[in-house]
Amino acid sequence: MNASNLYIGIMSGTSLDGIDVCLVDTRPQQFKVLATHFLAYPEQIKSALLTLHTPNHNELEYSQMVANDLATLYAQAVNALLTEQQLLPNQIAAIGCHGQTIRHRPVIDGKMGFTLQIGNAALLAELTHITVVADFRSRDIAAGGQGAPLVPAFHQAIFSHADYSRALVNIGGIANITYLPKANAKDSQILGFDSGPGNMLMDTWIKQHLQKNYDADGAWAASGAVLPALLSALLNDPYFSAPPPKSTGRDLFNDAWLATQLGNEQYAPQDVARTLLAFTAHTIYQAIQDHCSQTEEIYLCGGGARNTLLVDTLRGLFKHTPVHTTDTLHVGVDWVEAAAFAWLAQQTMTGQAGNLPSVTGAKGPRVLGAIYPA
Repeated sequence: MNASNLYIGIMSGTSLDGIDVCLVDTRPQQFKVLATHFLAYPEQIKSALLTLHTPNHNELEYSQMVANDLATLYAQAVNALLTEQQLLPNQIAAIGCHGQTIRHRPVIDGKMGFTLQIGNAALLAELTHITVVADFRSRDIAAGGQGAPLVPAFHQAIFSHADYSRALVNIGGIANITYLPKANAKDSQILGFDSGPGNMLMDTWIKQHLQKNYDADGAWAASGAVLPALLSALLNDPYFSAPPPKSTGRDLFNDAWLATQLGNEQYAPQDVARTLLAFTAHTIYQAIQDHCSQTEEIYLCGGGARNTLLVDTLRGLFKHTPVHTTDTLHVGVDWVEAAAFAWLAQQTMTGQAGNLPSVTGAKGPRVLGAIYPA
């Protein structure tokens, strides 16, 4: 196997649970996840990142110090993977590192905004002795796009099918959808957009009430009942009626947003948990109905694909469309996004575009990312 085909992808998403690292063979027609490693975030890092999502005193300096800590953790995870696989740094072509999103505001008051992912790619290159590609989103925004989602280009390359129109649904902290039309489909345009919150609000709620990081299999939510009035209020946010391209994050759907929706009502916490799960499921369902109505197969990935109640709720909504997971497509549900950034790093290193203008709204295809040589 030629070393130039070996790339590593690093993903740490809005769920703030930790770092996914994926070793990938990127050869065309032979794309394969070879090995994976997960490193949980220490509580102090998770707390620091949550603090950085809202304006704070001296946040510029604080963010850069946290970025150094993140780079150290990223390197620890990469080096652990290399040790497990008995590989040397010079056998890896590059690392694709998404970084941790702190702000994502592609449009502000009708003008071009910005996106910020931290992780000190220069330090990561220094600590691993491997070339690093980072800051993938900024070039797309500079070209008039949303800077997100970027994973649909990877989905197209790896998961599209000539005979079936597919929707790939990644349920991380935020849920996003990629529509991959089959060959000769009437709606032949690939779409990709954030449908809204995935696990983020559910995780926040259970952390507040049970001091758990997530609701395993939706067990706590299953003990409650959906609150129709609350669900209707949640679904009424203007974001859901906006057409793609669109993207979102903690800048909109955060603790303060949820508190506003709850108001002064004294709901049973487990009923709110069940309603938040229904909220995630309904926003995914409605987004596919509104924008990808010709979908014939649905494939789930991300942490939400392991939430049994959420998956069952989605299957109940999509009565006539089969709902699977990406495990059946030979990429595990936990590793799709990390694998995508390994693929995006290869696109950058070989001078190929990594965005889909029909997805992000950019003026055209662009080579994404900044390269930090080993």
